[in-house]
This record gives sequence, C-alpha cells and structure tokens, in this order.
Amino acid sequence: MASTYLYHRIVTQPLQWQAVASSLVERASSAWRESGGLVYGVWRSQIGLPRDELTAVSCWPDARAGHVASTALLDTLDGVQQHSAQTMSATLRPTDDAPPTRQGNYAFRQFATPPAHWDEFLALCAGAWPGFESSYDSQVIGLWRFADAKEGDVRSLLLTRRPDLAMWERSKIPADAAEAEVRRKLSRRYDLCTSTVVYTTTLLTAGDVEDTARWT
Repeated sequence: MASTYLYHRIVTQPLQWQAVASSLVERASSAWRESGGLVYGVWRSQIGLPRDELTAVSCWPDARAGHVASTALLDTLDGVQQHSAQTMSATLRPTDDAPPTRQGNYAFRQFATPPAHWDEFLALCAGAWPGFESSYDSQVIGLWRFADAKEGDVRSLLLTRRPDLAMWERSKIPADAAEAEVRRKLSRRYDLCTSTVVYTTTLLTAGDVEDTARWT
C-alpha cells in the first residue's frame, strides 16, 4: 500500500477537461514508473466546482518524489492552466491501493476538526459506515488526513460514492431506526468539526459507465 497520497486540483482550458484527464492517465503509467506513482482516480465536476476543474488522487511511496514527478507531468500536459497538490495519508480507509472503478456520485468532503475531537471523529466514522453502506448502496472510498497542518485543526478529506444524486438525497432522510442511528452518528461527527465543505463529481476513470451528462 502507498505511504502517501496526493490530492490534485487541476484547472483546464475551456472544455479540455476530458482531454487533460485522458492524457494524464495515459502518460502517468510511464512517467511515474520510476517514482512508483500511480493514478488512483480522476473526477470531473458535478456540483460545486467549475466545469473545467478536475480532481485527481495519486498514490506514492514517497511524498517528495510524488510532488516532483506529478508536477513535472502536469506542467507538460496540453490544456492545463494551473494545478496544485496536497499531501495526504490514509486513516481508516483505503486499506489498499485498488482504485475505485464504479461510476456514480462521488462526494469530496473536507473537515477541519479540533485535535481533541479527532479520535471521537474517527470512532463515529467507523461506527456509521457499515450502516451507511448497507442502507444506501454506497461506499466509503477513503478518509485521508492532510499532512500540511502543523498546528490547529486536523484537516481531512472524505470520499464517498453513491449510485446517483437521488441516493444522495435519500441518504439524508432516515427511513427506520437503524438509518436514524447512522444519521445520529454522522450528525454528531459534523457537530465536532470547526468547518466542513463538500462538492460532488463523477469518475472519469470508471471502468463501467461513462458519464456524458452536462452538469454545469
């Protein structure tokens, strides 16, 4: 399993998001081979980001080598206007480097959590996820901790997959006592945070269904 993940935000020239994503995936396999990097996934905006901004996650054995190799590649891709990367480490998930492959509604949610609440935050996640996944045909892909915060709140990134936007709404409305308990744990988790923000995407590197909708 990779020791480091990079969270990339990639702004492309107008209507070049698909071409940039394809070039990134195609060239990374050779360009990153020496550094041991791989593309974990590339997502396009659905709700909450500009149309021409991609989100990508990559895996690396070493953070510094990852930043050097990913910057070198993204600097040379036609259609990229600007890009940034943040270092992350996996917490409860993922437990291996197998990338997500099913199309769906992918939500990227960031949290800022006071250090005193972090252990409870993790415990609530672990307690809520099994019920969340079984009730809503949904999966928790990963919960990563950002490495750049030296003091203050713990910053983390949660990536979840639902089959579609209809299930996003459905998952907010408990239908029975078991779902209400899941919602209680998730609501308590949000209450522990200083702040949280979310945007949704679809998976350009999905292996089953290509998303051709125009979301923005």
